[in-house]
Amino acid sequence: MPDSSQVQPAAFNCEGGLVLNRSSFLMQPGEALVLENFEPDVEGGYRRMNGFRKFVNHIVPQTSAASERVIGVANFANKVVAARGERIYNAASTELATAITSSETMSGSGIIKVDSVTGFTSSGTVQIESEIFTYTGISSTVSPNELTGVTRATSSTSAAAHLGNVVVSTSWTQIDTGRTNANKYRFERFNYNGTDKIIFVDEVNAPVVFDSSFNAVDVSNAAVAGSKFIASFKDHMFYAGKSTTPEEIVFSEGFNEDGFSAGVALPSGSIRVDDTITGLKVFRDALFVFCENRIFKLTGNTSSDFNMIPVTRSIGCLNGDTIQEFAGDLVFLGPDGLRTVAATAKIGDTELGTISKNVQSIFDANIRDSALFESVVIADKTQYRIFFTKDGQAEGITRGVTCVMKAEGYEFSEIRGIKPTATDTLVIAGDVLVLHGDNNGFIQRQEKGNTFDGTPVLGKYRSSDLSFGDTGIRKHMQRVIVNYKPESAIAAELLVRYDNENSDSTRPDPYTLDSSEVAAQFGSALFSTAGGAVRFVFGGPSQPLIRQPVEGSGFSVVLRINDSGESAPYSLKGFQLEYTLGARR
Repeated sequence: MPDSSQVQPAAFNCEGGLVLNRSSFLMQPGEALVLENFEPDVEGGYRRMNGFRKFVNHIVPQTSAASERVIGVANFANKVVAARGERIYNAASTELATAITSSETMSGSGIIKVDSVTGFTSSGTVQIESEIFTYTGISSTVSPNELTGVTRATSSTSAAAHLGNVVVSTSWTQIDTGRTNANKYRFERFNYNGTDKIIFVDEVNAPVVFDSSFNAVDVSNAAVAGSKFIASFKDHMFYAGKSTTPEEIVFSEGFNEDGFSAGVALPSGSIRVDDTITGLKVFRDALFVFCENRIFKLTGNTSSDFNMIPVTRSIGCLNGDTIQEFAGDLVFLGPDGLRTVAATAKIGDTELGTISKNVQSIFDANIRDSALFESVVIADKTQYRIFFTKDGQAEGITRGVTCVMKAEGYEFSEIRGIKPTATDTLVIAGDVLVLHGDNNGFIQRQEKGNTFDGTPVLGKYRSSDLSFGDTGIRKHMQRVIVNYKPESAIAAELLVRYDNENSDSTRPDPYTLDSSEVAAQFGSALFSTAGGAVRFVFGGPSQPLIRQPVEGSGFSVVLRINDSGESAPYSLKGFQLEYTLGARR
């Protein structure tokens, strides 16, 4: 047997996230120098992120040109609302509960089983992948819900097989038009009179309000036409961001978003600040007013006691679309990266903090020339995402940053391949719905599927330069043990590099990491076959170890994981490196 008495083990967890502002001498072993399309996992480790897929199979209709991008998206009244060009539309979406075979006959009496028929009309047309179906009835009293009286392969489409969980969606219905030169839609969901409503502003036209039946009513007051920002606070609707009065906030009467009278019990009014407003956000018991170089908060309950308090007069918010309530705080994009507005226990006391120093170089490279910023919060992952959209830049190289709140603090990673033009996040019965519109006219749902709507999710991880406490002694590597948590079969490569990836050092060929046997859990695992690409094994390890013999030596070691993007997500939990000591240089 080989002598292993001199083998030195060094193990570390994958934690700390992407760190770009420290010397490799000061980095912890679990921190990463490259972490692309991996996200810090709230369960520990770095998880290859999910992809996105179409939430509605039909393209949002254009007004005049195919180059028109989606400029607004929101989930409301069991439908998705989208704006493109001069018009606003809605559509319904669900998922297929039971697979459909290509040979299944549906000629007027077929049944499609779906997760929910909420939001669907009593008869109509749906699209599943590229096939179009008509139906004449719905049933919400059976489980799964059903579309009934189905005829398949209509509108010159062909019958095809459809797996469970694929999207079933209606076509788009126009609900408003004539919104000339609309720029970017922002919205607020509210309920002042027992009826759920949503209000949109577009920077040019009159604000428009929809009730739950999607009846559209324009807000008639000229003082709020062309508003850019909207927020409901203390049962008044607040409008701001007009190009002609960028420092003014106008608020409606109480309980009436379209009332602007001073002679009522809860009168309307206006407030001016001394800087250009860049965003509004209600947080706890205050309305925060973000400006280019200042931040204020409005307290009180009515026009008689509304009080505008300065929070800071030296720091502002670059873009209101980056403001999100996240992990019990407000996060926004400042001139130096992400910041928080932390309301402390002392009444009226507010603390401002910078949280993105670890990845400051990414913000420095993207803030200056990004044409559009978008952000979302994924509540069940305690995760904030910000996207930097640049004119003329392909989606595949568009960048973003993921921020995850953990007990030890904020951890970061980088996103590559998502280019949203409008976003919305809503939690519905525990289901986190993260939507974005794109430049091609589609509405996508993030956190669904293993690809970016058919494009591989290319994941990259690079460890810090591991010297094991002494950069002067050569280490002869014997083995790398990878601890990971697969969700299905994976396909990735492990690369071992030496001496800070010096080109003159040993560069072994990549080592293949794969998992064809995944631990199964009763009640959640799917049936599999011995000849399948992946086998779910009851009683198998849920976090297996891959013991990979490796070659080469150096004074420091680097581990890389390159993911081909063809597999389901998995989490890298940690590594153990085994080596023997060589000579000192």
